[in-house]
Amino acid sequence: MNLSNNTVLLTGGATGIGLALAQRLRQAGSEVIICGRRADKLREAQQLVPGLHTYECNVADAADRARLASQVVADFPALNVLLNNAGIQNRFQLADLPADLAAWEAQRQEIAINLEAPIHLAALLVPHLRQQANAAIINVTSGLAFAPMAFAPVYCATKAALHSFTLSLRQQLLPVGIQVLEIVPPAVNTDLGGTGLHTWGVPVDDFADSIMARLAAGEEEVGYGTSEAIRLASRQEIDARFKQMNAPR
Repeated sequence: MNLSNNTVLLTGGATGIGLALAQRLRQAGSEVIICGRRADKLREAQQLVPGLHTYECNVADAADRARLASQVVADFPALNVLLNNAGIQNRFQLADLPADLAAWEAQRQEIAINLEAPIHLAALLVPHLRQQANAAIINVTSGLAFAPMAFAPVYCATKAALHSFTLSLRQQLLPVGIQVLEIVPPAVNTDLGGTGLHTWGVPVDDFADSIMARLAAGEEEVGYGTSEAIRLASRQEIDARFKQMNAPR
């Protein structure tokens, strides 16, 4: 993938992995449009990354996604890359959830942000992207798509589903010239799931530098560290990793 001279819509780009990717795409010479739910974080991102364009949007909401896609195409007709990065992670025990709609809503939001949004945005933007040169859709999944952590069952399931969707979408869009790429992060030192939960993860800058270099080199599916090992593992290795990761402590 050529990282320069693109116009990229990057969801969840105000913090964490998204912000790191936005910085590197700007440095490579691409226009970058990010969206997020929090206006204050979007403003902070603009201060850190000169020339960054921002839209306030809740990608969990279908109407907001449709509005975002329409507005970005109108404002940036050269848009040729969709980077689906937005994601949340909830940790819970299913047996402990209250049997009410409020409790379910938190799980539904996780499904909507992590899985519905990438699928819907791809569907909304493919008609435009297929008319652009060097078009691409990039989905950010997780090493947990291959070997889940039981404490985050919905997160892991949505990332596994997004990995599967990415494979199918790549096959479907091959004839129309849209690349479909996948970034497979390990645990990265960000605030995913809550502040302080991933301080033991790999440094976000090291991860982002490696990922962008490999995308530029033409790879379609790229991991880093433990996620690179697990995405290439055999079924036997994945089963062993799952048992090790979820062993009682």
